[in-house]
Amino acid sequence: MSDDIILEAVNVKKHFGTGGGWLSKTPVVQAVDGVSLRIRRGETFAIVGESGCGKSTLARVLMRLLTPTEGEVLFDGREISGAQGAALKQLRGEMQFIFQDPFASLNPRMTVGNLVGEPLEVHAPGMTAQERRDRVAELLRKVGLRPEHAGRYPHEFSGGQRQRIGIARALASDPKLIIGDEPVSALDVSVQAQVINLLGDLSRDLGLTLVVIAHDLGVIRHMSDRVAVMYLGRVVETGTAADVFARPRHPYTQALLASIPATGTTDHTATMIGEMPSPSDPPSGCRFHTRCPHAQETCRSQTPVLAETGHPDHSVACHFWQTLADTVPPPAPPERSDAAEARFALYRAATEGGTVTHLNEAGKPAEQT
Repeated sequence: MSDDIILEAVNVKKHFGTGGGWLSKTPVVQAVDGVSLRIRRGETFAIVGESGCGKSTLARVLMRLLTPTEGEVLFDGREISGAQGAALKQLRGEMQFIFQDPFASLNPRMTVGNLVGEPLEVHAPGMTAQERRDRVAELLRKVGLRPEHAGRYPHEFSGGQRQRIGIARALASDPKLIIGDEPVSALDVSVQAQVINLLGDLSRDLGLTLVVIAHDLGVIRHMSDRVAVMYLGRVVETGTAADVFARPRHPYTQALLASIPATGTTDHTATMIGEMPSPSDPPSGCRFHTRCPHAQETCRSQTPVLAETGHPDHSVACHFWQTLADTVPPPAPPERSDAAEARFALYRAATEGGTVTHLNEAGKPAEQT
């Protein structure tokens, strides 16, 4: 593994179920099916796709919360898929997870001080009680909370504050990498911007590597360095966030970008049809061919592999991406409503160091003084 690669997945598969047999009819669910990724040290890497595409399962495999059915996961140069005992304990200190629901992920019977301090008891057992209290106070300040909040319980906080507690808890062991599974999707729009800004600041100040799982393109566009687009258990496009958003090559990526909410006054031709097939019975060949308006017979019989497009770090798994790039321009995103535009302004302000943190009565971004 190269020194600048901190996390790598090599042909990772995660299947659930036994596959049936004469005593069982349980189908195999191919949640993740042959994913290879390389995540660089210090970057923010996003994994996007529809609900059910396998991105959360992949995150748990990368975190060693699930064991892959096949393939390897390498963290900082060592294989971790089968890590157990002391090796797994060390890994837990170096990799941390931020869950989607900040309330469900925090024990309601523990105070904030105990929640944030618990990882210190595990990973820094030599600390005295006073040193742990001082470290908890420092972590709370770092995420925008006050040290006196240590004596309160999770139900006494708002959703955004609870997510800040979850982030402080994740930072307690001084991890090298943090994986966030939809870390802001359960929060209000203005609070999302604040948490995005916080994660960006922490990543820059602490040299963290962030892996963000999301389906919200606004979050991804304004906080990530590189993006991987997943469809039905496989990666169909990767590249820098700027390049993927400016020049999407896979029809599925184009469809995702075209799905940004519109005002309803402009007619936009759909770029995919129907529902995502079941991961227990995926289509042959290109898994997107059942919904792709450009599908041909080759797509139904042959599986495409990720191929470079000529732009740095940009790869796509489509048999006809070059033909489509020459003849079919990527669909322009729909015109945004005032509310959607205000939401994107919040994201921009958060990631560019702005001060916009809420909407005014007209639904427009208002600056906080």
